[in-house]
Amino acid sequence: MSLRSQLLKGILDGCVLAIIEKQEVYGYELSKKLQQEGLRDVSEGTIYPVLLRLQKNKWIVGKMRPSESGPNRKYYSLTDEGVKALNEIRNEWELLSKPISHILRRE
Repeated sequence: MSLRSQLLKGILDGCVLAIIEKQEVYGYELSKKLQQEGLRDVSEGTIYPVLLRLQKNKWIVGKMRPSESGPNRKYYSLTDEGVKALNEIRNEWELLSKPISHILRRE
């Protein structure tokens, strides 16, 4: 596992929850949205285990819906527990990101 993958693994749950907070999405769509945000190496193979874990934690729920362009899709939305978890992740990220960015700068 690359260094980039290890760093991303720690914050990917928060990124996924933040995207689902904005709108319900299905797995492939979520993968594309993460890539559009610059996380180009997040594949579908990475996303589905994350979605499964978030469901087990009861942070998201999935509902099957018909699709206009193929088979039914499972759309994910946040639960109340998911909103709380996302807020906690955001708070922790703020506490970590500023000092780490400062420490890692070459100034």
